[in-house]
Amino acid sequence: MDIDEAVALTQDRLAEEGGTMGALLGHFRNRVSPILIGDPEWERILECASGFPVTTGALPFGFELPLHERRPEADFGVSLASGTRTAAFFRDRARADETDETAKAITRLFGQMDTECSPLRDIAGRKVMLEFDIGSARDGGRTRPGMFLRPGERPIIGASGQVKDVGVLVDALVSCTGWEKNAAERENVERAYLAQPGDTRMDSFGVFPSRSRSIRLAIMGFKGEQELGAYLERTGWPGDISAVDALISRFRERVNIVRTGVNIDVRAEGVGPTLGLTLIVKQRYTKNARYWLDGLTDWDPFLEALSHEDLVVPEKLAALAVWVSKPTTLFARSGRYVLLRGIHHIKVVVSENRLRKVKAYVFMVLSGALPS
Repeated sequence: MDIDEAVALTQDRLAEEGGTMGALLGHFRNRVSPILIGDPEWERILECASGFPVTTGALPFGFELPLHERRPEADFGVSLASGTRTAAFFRDRARADETDETAKAITRLFGQMDTECSPLRDIAGRKVMLEFDIGSARDGGRTRPGMFLRPGERPIIGASGQVKDVGVLVDALVSCTGWEKNAAERENVERAYLAQPGDTRMDSFGVFPSRSRSIRLAIMGFKGEQELGAYLERTGWPGDISAVDALISRFRERVNIVRTGVNIDVRAEGVGPTLGLTLIVKQRYTKNARYWLDGLTDWDPFLEALSHEDLVVPEKLAALAVWVSKPTTLFARSGRYVLLRGIHHIKVVVSENRLRKVKAYVFMVLSGALPS
């Protein structure tokens, strides 16, 4: 059984359970430390998740955990795929409520994926990821989620002449969001791609409709500080590259860094000053069937390296260390499920030439596609 078949089967079984994603998530409260997400913050996440059908649980969902904040807050993320029960739910919602901008954006994007010979689907497949500012939106206001595409079907590799593929993903996100096309923005994204060395890849493209306009790019696979520094210089990143070098070198003294990834915000006027760094201690390959599985101790060296940073809250780091767990069998009215939990990545954020934030991105995956 392939992944798409497993997701469809899991959605069918979850539909038998009924209810919302919020109700499903509520069953996992005892698996999420109150040090990472407090009770009031958890209720806000459940409120957000209640706007999704229970079938959303068949694809990865999870949390963005700010390890630099003492408050036990988190943002919430889900994955959706076109051609599924969840996609049909949002199509119906968009038709019923013309004011629901999120449902309209999802439906527009899936419409592009579902067209015959879709270039978007050839590159990014059928999936989109949504990120809701819950903890980081402390005023409690409703905001539209960030939307992300990953070129997993046809990876976009540096020095491979894939400018057209880059344009397809940018245009898809801009159009589904309802933004007007911006030639300068598009040119700067293309410039960021053309600056990439070979053997690096564009891991994701994102937009945040409720924030200042930019295209968030995640570029992975830089071999060392020199290669990364040269890339930042070519893109016109306005920060101090030596400060980035010093930060990576500091971590490299504590832990073996295999590769480095960066997040940059590309705007019409150029690359923004804030830089996200993903210090990769374990290579992940999207096509690998064990992509979502970590060994129980794989993250220990990097968490130990983080413990030396004064910015990081020790109690949160300790709670995060036990997040990764063995596959757990769960039982429901519709039968058995397996729950996987893991750390997808940890990002350190540089602004004003200093380390300002440390965020852990953790996931859960629920599957009802079990052998009898």
